[in-house]
Amino acid sequence: MDILKKFSLEGKVALVTGAAYGIGFAIAQGLAGAGAKIAFNCRGQHHMDQAMADYEAAGIDARGYICDVTKEDQVAEMIASIEKELGPVDILVNNAGIIKRIPMTEMSAEEFREVVDIDLTAPFIMSKAVLPGMMEHRSGKIINICSMMSELGRETVSAYASAKGGLKMLTRNIASEYGCYNIQCNGIGPGYIATPQTAPLREIQPDGSRHPFDRFIIGKTPAERWGDPEDLMGAAVFLASSASDFVNGHILYVDGGILAYIGKQP
Repeated sequence: MDILKKFSLEGKVALVTGAAYGIGFAIAQGLAGAGAKIAFNCRGQHHMDQAMADYEAAGIDARGYICDVTKEDQVAEMIASIEKELGPVDILVNNAGIIKRIPMTEMSAEEFREVVDIDLTAPFIMSKAVLPGMMEHRSGKIINICSMMSELGRETVSAYASAKGGLKMLTRNIASEYGCYNIQCNGIGPGYIATPQTAPLREIQPDGSRHPFDRFIIGKTPAERWGDPEDLMGAAVFLASSASDFVNGHILYVDGGILAYIGKQP
């Protein structure tokens, strides 16, 4: 048996939400490199224009759709367009998400709901939209981008941790409910990834020292580095491919070992 064929995504249609940049873009690159046809969404035209230019520069023939993944009607319209233009969605990656770093006692209920709506309700809406087609074809892969905050808490991220903990359980429930249709639903839990969003936390300070949070993450990670978006490609291809056909309801943490590590003795 040619084991590499188990990782091939040739002929598959992959929809990656929020894949205009960062982690989502890297995952889309990985899936495209394995042969998948890529679709992604943005909420606004400005991000879409830049994303399409970036995909073209990377040599990826991706289809972009303006869609708010918290709106069921917009999601249904996007899925219908993808099916018409590319074919049925074989792989869904629920990557779109936000974080609001606000102490819990200072966070409004509206702010809390906004995070939960995008980080948890949207994956429910997206999965609900593609599941009927996957059930009909008795095949499908759903990958939810969870987080170490699916397992841990820390100050100022009560809404994010709540949503990602819920997403972990949504992952397990989809696996439980639809595994009999040969549908696998798993999650990826990234560690601290070097993206433009985290760049301020890695800036060298005026005195030449590392940012305190940068030092904290390096000290807590056995790999002694931040992850790169490309570090998530292999996990995504594995969970999207037939190599993972008997893996279901699992969260694969790509974190450099941080969840396994208590930290160095002072």
